[in-house]
Amino acid sequence: MKKYNVGIIGYGWVATAHIAAINATGRAQVTAICSSRPQDPAALSAKWGGSIVAYNDLDAMLADKSIDVISVCSMPSLHPKHVIAAARAGKQLIIEKPLALSPKDLAAMVAAVKKAGVKTCVCFECRYSSQFEATKAVVDQGLLGQIHYGEVDYYHGIGPWYGQFRWNTFKKDGGSALLTAGCHALDALLLCMGSDVTEVTSYDTKSRSKTFAAYEYTTTSVTLLKFRNGAVGKCAAVVDCFQPYYFHTHLVGSEGSLLDDKFHSQKLSTNKAKWSQLSMKMLDSGDVSDHPYQSQFDAFFRALAEGKEMPLTNLAAAAKTHEVIFAADKSAGTGKPVKL
Repeated sequence: MKKYNVGIIGYGWVATAHIAAINATGRAQVTAICSSRPQDPAALSAKWGGSIVAYNDLDAMLADKSIDVISVCSMPSLHPKHVIAAARAGKQLIIEKPLALSPKDLAAMVAAVKKAGVKTCVCFECRYSSQFEATKAVVDQGLLGQIHYGEVDYYHGIGPWYGQFRWNTFKKDGGSALLTAGCHALDALLLCMGSDVTEVTSYDTKSRSKTFAAYEYTTTSVTLLKFRNGAVGKCAAVVDCFQPYYFHTHLVGSEGSLLDDKFHSQKLSTNKAKWSQLSMKMLDSGDVSDHPYQSQFDAFFRALAEGKEMPLTNLAAAAKTHEVIFAADKSAGTGKPVKL
């Protein structure tokens, strides 16, 4: 079995989760880290295992022919530049969300990856969580019938107590409530209901609490989606709340409904007056160490070995989610529905 060498761009909080998960797959090993801050190769190697080369110059790392894959963990505003450079260097790609903060940058990334012919993994890792693997299995087994309404909402107060806050408040890298974090919920909604969205209407607002006053953009939005098959959906993205982390999920279909980790199905003749319980690990933390990166990266490296695009979270799938996000943010900004 080939073991892939991986280079990391950006050595922050999320990078530490990537490194641990990549190494744990047994299919890959982080061998290089490029950071704007000086790093000690000996210290990095002692912490993560193997022999890690530290770079300050991205071009120098990309010129290293021993590196097969680049994991982009830099600031969101730098993702397009770094992804395009890595693709041109012929490196396979792992890309943190959001992919980009504008449709123009997204299009440039997609074009560069297509031209280079490299494989991709975008970190919508919630698709590989226990919660959504089980939820999707319920949907795919037809236990809910035809879904005509769904809502997946993201509640996570990203305040001064959270490491991301120091840069997340700036529009340059935070973007919007959907781009910075709510994208996980919108992506999960599209996973369950399909990505063929024809129109969105979005409204946004902002907490009056001084705790969140530093944000340069609105930190709560609610988006209504119309699907080509006639179904409708809703996604709230709330990053200015005081409450436990909550990934609210409610799907309603012709044969039953699902609410978080509970469901009822007419096909199973369960009691519709009482929920049946699904046994699964819920998404209940924004801590990157709790995210299902390893399951996702396992799928990516397995697909690489087979010369295939990975399922669920390749660039094409993630780009569709971002297109809906950009349309939603445009709707919130103009006060008008936006057709896709």
